[in-house]
Amino acid sequence: MLNDLENLHKLCFPNKPWSATDFADLKKSGCDIIASQNGFIVWRVVTDEAEIITVGVHPNARRTGIASAMLVLVENDAKKRGAKKIFLEVAENNTPARVMYKNNGYTQIGVRPKYYDGIDAILMEKIL
Repeated sequence: MLNDLENLHKLCFPNKPWSATDFADLKKSGCDIIASQNGFIVWRVVTDEAEIITVGVHPNARRTGIASAMLVLVENDAKKRGAKKIFLEVAENNTPARVMYKNNGYTQIGVRPKYYDGIDAILMEKIL
């Protein structure tokens, strides 16, 4: 499974691919992963907060609702585990992802200047 995740991540993020070892380390650190042939999401719950670490959808499967469906699964799991809110960071120039998050109830709560190789990260949150 982790090798498949590595290959899918390379397709989703060709400039910064993660290895199977990176995914294994995330699991060891307490992160959860949902993955399919066309998408994945990595998140964690700590006390009453959840954090989405990354979301990836195969380039040929984008705009099909996969990311939104995975968000719902994660949000439901986080609520069951006691999370009251969920947050994430997204690159300022990633307009499709920002729109998708907004359409799923996330609001901007801050900015991390130049977080992604000189590109600002937009901090977003959703109350669960």
